[in-house]
Amino acid sequence: MKKTLICFICLITTGLILPQNSVIPVKNATKKDWNPYSYWYHPWGKSGVHKGIDIFAKQGTPVVSAVYGMVIFTGNIDMGGNVIVVLGPKWRVHYYAHLSEVDTHMLGWAGKGEQIGKVGTTGNAAGKPPHLHYSILSLIPNPAEITTETQGWKRMFYVNPATTF
Repeated sequence: MKKTLICFICLITTGLILPQNSVIPVKNATKKDWNPYSYWYHPWGKSGVHKGIDIFAKQGTPVVSAVYGMVIFTGNIDMGGNVIVVLGPKWRVHYYAHLSEVDTHMLGWAGKGEQIGKVGTTGNAAGKPPHLHYSILSLIPNPAEITTETQGWKRMFYVNPATTF
């Protein structure tokens, strides 16, 4: 039991100390390609609050992994359409949505800057300009991020992607 606990603590600690050093997840995109005020914008459709940023680009533009990590999900969901989920450093889950194409496989490894999909308009982005919805969920909550705004208590589980590049 003691060995298991020590291994668990080492695993958690290792995940926390790994550097993130992320890149913008749309090839050739710059900070001018998203609205810096869209993170945690309210009101935002069925979700109530926009928990990420939308990076606008031409349909089919390569989407790259912002960080290195394990691909823990690929598939299609109602709101996100074609999505990819990558577990990266700091125990953060990187969510890529509205993809026109998925170019990676579940339980595979994504290298930082490696193409994993293409910008699209799937899910609730149908009929809107092509973009990548990118959000970061933290498995280790940060209570300092809690606010009084709509769904403000949930902010402790999210990281503003625009601050990580």
